[in-house]
Amino acid sequence: MTETTQTQTMPLRGGGKPSSPEFRVAMDAWRRLRQDLFRDGFAYRPMPPMKMEGQFTSRLSGRLREYVAWAPHAAVVMAGLFSMAIAVSASASDGSGLGAMLAAAFALLPVLLTMIRPVAAFWLSMIATPVTAVGSGLWDDWPWTAGSFAAHLVVMTVVALRTRPRVAAWMWGLTAAYGAFLEGVMGGGHYAPNNTAPLLVVSAMSLLAACAVTVRRTAQREVTAQQTVTEHERSRRTLLEERTTIARELHDVVAHHMSVVAIQAEAAPYRVENPPPELEQAFVTIRENAVAALTELRRVLGVVRAEDYEAPDAPQPTLADLDGLLANVREAGLTVDKAVTGAVRELPQGVELSAYRIVQEALSNTLRHAPGAAARVEIGYVLGGLGLRIVNGPSPEVSLVKSTHGTGHGLTGMRERVTMLNGEMTTGETEDGGYEVTVFLPVSSVSEADA
Repeated sequence: MTETTQTQTMPLRGGGKPSSPEFRVAMDAWRRLRQDLFRDGFAYRPMPPMKMEGQFTSRLSGRLREYVAWAPHAAVVMAGLFSMAIAVSASASDGSGLGAMLAAAFALLPVLLTMIRPVAAFWLSMIATPVTAVGSGLWDDWPWTAGSFAAHLVVMTVVALRTRPRVAAWMWGLTAAYGAFLEGVMGGGHYAPNNTAPLLVVSAMSLLAACAVTVRRTAQREVTAQQTVTEHERSRRTLLEERTTIARELHDVVAHHMSVVAIQAEAAPYRVENPPPELEQAFVTIRENAVAALTELRRVLGVVRAEDYEAPDAPQPTLADLDGLLANVREAGLTVDKAVTGAVRELPQGVELSAYRIVQEALSNTLRHAPGAAARVEIGYVLGGLGLRIVNGPSPEVSLVKSTHGTGHGLTGMRERVTMLNGEMTTGETEDGGYEVTVFLPVSSVSEADA
């Protein structure tokens, strides 16, 4: 018996030896560092205006809303001016105007640069630190002068707010190493006190707070995106379910009429004495086509039926059954009136069924979202079709919690039915705080149908 052994292949270094896990972790960290602070270090990333979606900012309007949107930029500018003021105040003691100007410039420029090239602003602040100390002659504050201290702290905080949390960790680590280098190598212990440690303590707290804000903001964006996707999927699923329901109902309606056509075509030759062969053949063809169409209809629309779906024994409802529907909703506590205008006539069964379902869904929405309100159903028979208007007043029962389940999904089903019949539908709130649904379903005239 042979024994098969499995070996795990590992990446090889230059000498052909497999790399250790520590080496791979270090190389991965180095790649991330180069990507975050070197390759993307000078990327142009202008600071966008603030999104006015907060609890208070969303209530603003007009010119004030436009001004508030630029509040982050104003805050960065104010922080830069504050750092510059600290630098000028600290440099004024040596009596050198050139040194004060140099300190002010290197305190302000890195902060302003964070608004367009954030990581590059960090590098500029690092380079400006020893230059400011040497140029202004502030040897007592080596390596971080008062202006450099404030500017570097502001730069790291703004960059942490504008980038990912690991960039904040890179900046803090590089600041610690850079400060130790300036103090130990370039300073050689001649300049005191060395103030890298206080900067690291203060910046650690500032960066932690900035990272917390960044993580929270990222989480909110992800949650909002997920809610948007979920709502889209829910609406799509509701739309498919409504289309399935419409397909089932149309199947029952069309199947009934096709069955009648097939039966009448089979019985028609027996109603005429000595019918010509051409007429008999025509009725046979009509019956065969009707049976074939019925079979194909059942095959195609059968896929949308649920396994437990059973065709209704009674015919599908029409506008003639509307009084029974109104009686049911009145028993549920809804006060509803009906008004009919125009000459009442029989309409195609698909139009009658869709009109009934639209009224049914509109009254159901009134029961769910406006409990205790009064409703009115208006039906208008006009020359070109059928008009519907279902309107309800505001709910007087303010103590009741309105249901939000399925908000908008009932309207989706109504729109599907109206679109199927090439009709028009408008919805919206009324002036008194109620809600109105207006629908027009076109119906071909008798002359058009005959033609």
